[in-house]
Amino acid sequence: MGQSLSQMYIHLVFGTKHRCPFISLEIEDRLHAYTAGILKNYQSPAIKINSVSDHIHILFRLSKNYALAKVVEEVKKNSSIWMKEQGIEGFT
Repeated sequence: MGQSLSQMYIHLVFGTKHRCPFISLEIEDRLHAYTAGILKNYQSPAIKINSVSDHIHILFRLSKNYALAKVVEEVKKNSSIWMKEQGIEGFT
């Protein structure tokens, strides 16, 4: 029996707390790069990341080695921690 190939593409959207405009133009490129790094650590490469002031869109290919819930949890948790380290409260 041949080996099967599966690729799942996920469009993840999540917002800032109370949809407050915390994602400024000055920080969004660094936020996108940081988020891509989180996904890379979970073998789920980012294809496209974009945001506006109150939410972020992420298109990525889900790894077969990690559950979707775990990847989403880590992206939201770690991006929130990173934003707080940048002095921006209320993200996610």
